[in-house]
Amino acid sequence: MPLAASAQSFGRTVRLGARTPLIAAIDIVGGRFPIREAVIQASFLLSITVLPALLMAVPFGVIIAVQIGGLTSNLGATSMAGAVGGMGVIQQGAPMAAALLLGGAGASAITADLGARTVREEIDAMRVLGIDPTRRLVAPRMVAMVLVAPVLSILIIVIAVAASFIVAITGQGVVAGSYWQSFGSYASTTDLWICLGKSVVFGFVVVVIAARRGLEAAGGARGVADAVNAAVVLGIVASMVINVIITQVTALFIPVQVI
Repeated sequence: MPLAASAQSFGRTVRLGARTPLIAAIDIVGGRFPIREAVIQASFLLSITVLPALLMAVPFGVIIAVQIGGLTSNLGATSMAGAVGGMGVIQQGAPMAAALLLGGAGASAITADLGARTVREEIDAMRVLGIDPTRRLVAPRMVAMVLVAPVLSILIIVIAVAASFIVAITGQGVVAGSYWQSFGSYASTTDLWICLGKSVVFGFVVVVIAARRGLEAAGGARGVADAVNAAVVLGIVASMVINVIITQVTALFIPVQVI
């Protein structure tokens, strides 16, 4: 039945998500972790996501500045543009943008790679030779993804806030000093740590789903294409759901404070 198959697939994904970090930690402590493979994967992920991150962050910052600027201007609180815009980028915009990039470009690349290996029976050959595909292929990609995700978030924050600042002072008459003063009064290091934590969680979820789909690909090139499509959709949707949960929890236990 479809429901039973979905439950089994979810269970295998959860098992992979629990097993991979444990394997990576054991191999790192034991000096057996394939660092070179992780570096290669991290470099590849950066190469396919940095430029889209830049292209996404600039219009994102401009849109926030225009929307928030119009609202604060109508309320007579233009000095709060920096606070509202900055908090929106740090708390929600940057981690979700990173999740979209990793869930799109990153997940598709990982699923396509592992899926192609699966349909060519390379994964089965590795198991016959006593090589664990999770240890050799999945763990390095997981480490690379969770390292790249915060880097993308920081990059998006810097570019988006800079774009928002430029639009605010040039097109909306906001004083530069008041912009940064309100930004510094409301944005805190706690918000930044929450942003980075979200990015790590999103990257982890995306890579686990992508790896699971790739390892289960079947049916030749069509099966790999279906696996890539499923990995992208599921990774992004899962990140959005988790973002809602994290946002509710942080809003409950970590209220906004004025510094």
